[in-house]
Amino acid sequence: MNFKETTQNLLKELAPTIEKFTWKDWLWTISLSLVILWGMYALYLQIARGHEVTGMRDNVVWGLYVANFIFFIGISYAGAIISGILHLMNLEWRKPIIRIAELITVIATIIGPLYILLCMGRLDRLHYLFIYPRLQSPITWDVIAILTYLVGSVIFLYLTLIRDFSILSTQQLNIGLKRKRIYRFLSLGFKNTSEQKVLLKVSTNIMAIIIIPIAIVVHSVLSWIFGMTLRPGWHSTIFGPYFVLAAVYSGTGVMILAMYFFRRLYGLQRYITKKHFVYLGYIMIMLGAGYGYFTFSEYLTDWYSSEKWNTELIDKLFNWQEYGGLFFFANVAGILLPFIVIGIPKLRTIESITLVSALMVLAMWVKRYLIVVPTLETTLIPMQETRPEYIHYTATWLEWALTFAGIAAFILMFKLASKFIPIIPIWETSESIKKKTSAIDTNVDLKSVTHA
Repeated sequence: MNFKETTQNLLKELAPTIEKFTWKDWLWTISLSLVILWGMYALYLQIARGHEVTGMRDNVVWGLYVANFIFFIGISYAGAIISGILHLMNLEWRKPIIRIAELITVIATIIGPLYILLCMGRLDRLHYLFIYPRLQSPITWDVIAILTYLVGSVIFLYLTLIRDFSILSTQQLNIGLKRKRIYRFLSLGFKNTSEQKVLLKVSTNIMAIIIIPIAIVVHSVLSWIFGMTLRPGWHSTIFGPYFVLAAVYSGTGVMILAMYFFRRLYGLQRYITKKHFVYLGYIMIMLGAGYGYFTFSEYLTDWYSSEKWNTELIDKLFNWQEYGGLFFFANVAGILLPFIVIGIPKLRTIESITLVSALMVLAMWVKRYLIVVPTLETTLIPMQETRPEYIHYTATWLEWALTFAGIAAFILMFKLASKFIPIIPIWETSESIKKKTSAIDTNVDLKSVTHA
């Protein structure tokens, strides 16, 4: 079977996902849109009435919004690092799932920074950040780094899509003339010539090489915003690698969830197999081992510290009347549970790996919350005759509404992207199928010759 026949057969299976918008697609779209509208209403109230409608006060100036920002930015970096490394290693098994990682990178990078805007009281002065930047401010570094990273991620995703755009613009698909013209325009005249293939391969490899260190640097800059602050639990030299490792760890879990979602939704069992879940599970527990080591090191040094400030924070984290339950869940579900489920072969199924990934992702979000809120509640100067709500943080329904709106926007953008571009890369998967078919035919021929 030649490449053209392989591509046509593959399109027959994948084309319905981009040709039709079924009632299930409409149900998903409407449901997620309602959640987003709920969040927009909460945003309107916050802008109209001010930050007093949130749980943020003089001491706890950050809350759910910053935890969400760290979480989304983290999983976006994980998508970049995983897709970049797998692309450079040229592993065959990566081909059906690498686009999921690339989409996670771009979509999460778009949504994550929006949560920082929700913390700002004067959005009308946002442009001052670009007109009058202070280079000595880590926040300015973060803005520059995130924008650079977003541009690089979009370019990397686009380069991997060019060949599929070329296929979609030339094949007989029920997608309408306008969409075909868009695909033709986005394919940049790609005709699969030898020169074009070399240029595209070199360009994609260069972007893969660039995107990995950018992702590491950008998340390190985010960690330095905390690490350079003289606060208990933040002022630490390990925050840079700790944040990067935690980001890749949680992003691997999100990737497994996305694989399971699209596998069930579009019937991709033939392409996204148990092998992909197991291999990503192995990657997840290796990253979990490093993350567990950094977590132990962080709390061990604070535990034996002679500084009263750090001791107060540790006491809050271990106190079941305050954050003990969340702390226990973050470490058991975030570190120990993946090792038990993925490490024992009998427990290692697609459903169990997905379930433990979901719990791990939730635990990693809780960990982000525990990084932000307990530290801000631990004041250096004793406060007397102060209302409890000014010291302790409790998120209001508006903050939860905007949190769920961000999650809904992430899922909706993923869903709409899958209706415009194939989740399974057509070109690379066709090449992989062709190689397997050729290898089988060669083995059959060799056996026939040997038998003769």
